[in-house]
Amino acid sequence: MFQLPSPLQPIENEWTKKFNIQLFVKRDDLIHPEVSGNKWRKLKYNIKQATLQQKNTLLTFGGAFSNHITATAAAGKYLGINTIGIIRGEEYDVLNPSLLFAKQCGMQLYYLNRTAYKKLRENNFEINDISIDYFAYSNDIYIVPEGGANEFAITGCSEIVDEINMQLRDLHKPNFDFIISACGTGATIAGIANRLQPHQQAIGVAVLKHENLKHEITQKYSLRNNDLSILESHFGGYAKTTPELFQFIKKFQHQHNIPLDFVYTGKLFYKLFNLINEGYFPSGSTIIAVHTGGVMNAKVE
Repeated sequence: MFQLPSPLQPIENEWTKKFNIQLFVKRDDLIHPEVSGNKWRKLKYNIKQATLQQKNTLLTFGGAFSNHITATAAAGKYLGINTIGIIRGEEYDVLNPSLLFAKQCGMQLYYLNRTAYKKLRENNFEINDISIDYFAYSNDIYIVPEGGANEFAITGCSEIVDEINMQLRDLHKPNFDFIISACGTGATIAGIANRLQPHQQAIGVAVLKHENLKHEITQKYSLRNNDLSILESHFGGYAKTTPELFQFIKKFQHQHNIPLDFVYTGKLFYKLFNLINEGYFPSGSTIIAVHTGGVMNAKVE
């Protein structure tokens, strides 16, 4: 059911040739069609922990377009685990594709207005702070934080680097210099940075507005400041987009046959190729771009 390790796909185009860059895409989007990418990696050890605690319900949190919400719902469907999603924002009369998919997988959806959701986030998602009259079986609930971001997620995401190192050895390629990934909560890029050698650099591409994301990530996950760079590519905010971004995604998909979404991976690759064009990476660098999945929920036709 799950394709692990996920493929490591070489990319060659006018940018990589011009700047003498060796680029590979870690295709975590191919891990599973519905529980793909970093979402599975962050859920993997959380689900194992829930099983150890004999919990039969996963409760988690996210926005209306959250890939984490849909992945948790799908994982619950396939593994026979109940799922509950606390959704930021007002309830929609017509569900968007992400929430509709989650509901079809059997996830119970509950909505909190943005003020209440912000308070919940500030209180580290303690569900006692909201009206838990919803949940008749609270003793059976295992809480997964927003985006799956906790120490179990870090463990799962660290395995990305282990797989890449093994795959590069099998290809008789030198070790990589840079690894870049889209980030929201920052757990994926923190797990990656946690596994790097001193000569390697992790770059997180923030897809939402967050003035102190690097500080938050380094403090929360006990990283050294030099382990990680955070660059912005949010196009106005989370799930915001522009015609320029859509045009880039369509061109990239046509050239490389790799699907992207406008929420995470489209913004990642847009930023990556701008960095290459700006000479950010030294000539001869080997770069890994982590495709974190999510394209099921935000396709660009």
